[in-house]
Amino acid sequence: MDAKNLLRRYLEQRRELGESELVLDSLNVEDVMRLLGAAGASVPAKQSQRSVRELAGVPSQDWRESLRDAGVNVDPVSPAPVTASVEPTIESASTTTEIPNDMAFKKGIVIPANEAELVPSVIEKLRTLDEIAEKVRKCTRCPLYETATNAVPGEGDPKAKLVCVGEAPGAKEDETGRPFVGQAGQLLTKILEAIDLTREQVFICNVLKHRPPGNRNPQPKEVEACSPYLIRQLELIQPKVIVAFGTFAAQTLLQTKAGIGQLRGLVHRYHGIPLIVTYHPAALLRNPAWKRPTWEDVKLARRILDSPSRS
Repeated sequence: MDAKNLLRRYLEQRRELGESELVLDSLNVEDVMRLLGAAGASVPAKQSQRSVRELAGVPSQDWRESLRDAGVNVDPVSPAPVTASVEPTIESASTTTEIPNDMAFKKGIVIPANEAELVPSVIEKLRTLDEIAEKVRKCTRCPLYETATNAVPGEGDPKAKLVCVGEAPGAKEDETGRPFVGQAGQLLTKILEAIDLTREQVFICNVLKHRPPGNRNPQPKEVEACSPYLIRQLELIQPKVIVAFGTFAAQTLLQTKAGIGQLRGLVHRYHGIPLIVTYHPAALLRNPAWKRPTWEDVKLARRILDSPSRS
């Protein structure tokens, strides 16, 4: 497939995920799609996620040359050529940019406390994170405990300003009883370091506290059984911001079926706490092109942390 078709397929997928911006130069997704003459086309959802440079096979720093070679007229729009890598890595990201404290955030979904899931009294009476952890280790509220090796209640600072919420424990987490300790966990550590935080300064947990067999998707009854523990953890910690990693965590907390492309870039509220949605670190391992939007998301979380009040 030639560069023109590869680039068009990539941009179509980004648009289906709800994204309207893609850093090539000053063009956004729709501008480039119009140049390619594919404004109304659609493609299957499962496509390659490589960077634009890889997809277009660009050997130089100016991606427009490849489009011209493919027969696309890009001369009417002529911003300065790109002089830096299109796709930064989380590891190389820097937080030296000044972050204004008075910035206006785009508002998203609001989940009031009185409309959230009911917390059983036995869980509501738990007064510390250690008590919750002990209760989770003995939990039989759903069948997952029968197939799991260890419960994974979560870990971190009980007074954390930022809480990371994932989907469910994986094989390494089930083996150790600790959240995010596999490859995805190593990447999460780097993501936190990119915004000047360590694992010890945040609280890390999952919606589910036991591993689903074979890492299958969580079932509604399992979510219903586990959610009260998460709600109580958040009530006790009272963080300044929550980051939901992945579609499942975001949809569970925000009680929505909206895709991650629609939920990203907004400041939602969960029990009054600002909530940011981004890609799961495991997804970044499969799709490095998502590192840039993830970096934008965690920068937004950092801005909230740095703001004088919950904006």
